[in-house]
Amino acid sequence: MATAYHNLSEYDSASVPNAGQMKFGIVVSEWNDRITGALLRGAVDTLLRHGAREENIQVCHVPGSFELVYASERFVHHSDVDAVIAIGCVVRGDTPHFDYVCMGATQGIAHLNATGGKPVIYGLITTNTMEQAEERAGGRLGNKGDECAITAIKMVDFACRFKK
Repeated sequence: MATAYHNLSEYDSASVPNAGQMKFGIVVSEWNDRITGALLRGAVDTLLRHGAREENIQVCHVPGSFELVYASERFVHHSDVDAVIAIGCVVRGDTPHFDYVCMGATQGIAHLNATGGKPVIYGLITTNTMEQAEERAGGRLGNKGDECAITAIKMVDFACRFKK
């Protein structure tokens, strides 16, 4: 869905399950920390607003977006979280580095999501300009961190249906 037509922070809160018993791991890239910090705040605020307890939200920071995969894997296989939210921001530059980082992080998170047994939410913003990133981190298009938190809650609820 193109974000040009949808504010990321607009959703029907009645359709969001209560997160009171859910545990979340959030992995945040330090690179472009002004953006990732805003996304993190959006995610945490949204989780709390929907009933998650502060002590059930674990946050860890990694140097860059490529490292989101490793840290997410650690959360999935070595913690008691129900879902992981991977937050990063890569802005296109003059070299192909953007393509490699985005492709590697995307493929790694997708693989972990398909095989890891716990939902891993893709919160990697990949933009052409810093302005586009700002628009998605609390600007005119809302905050993708909000969207990631809602997705995490809904995916934990979905996964619980298969545990019975």
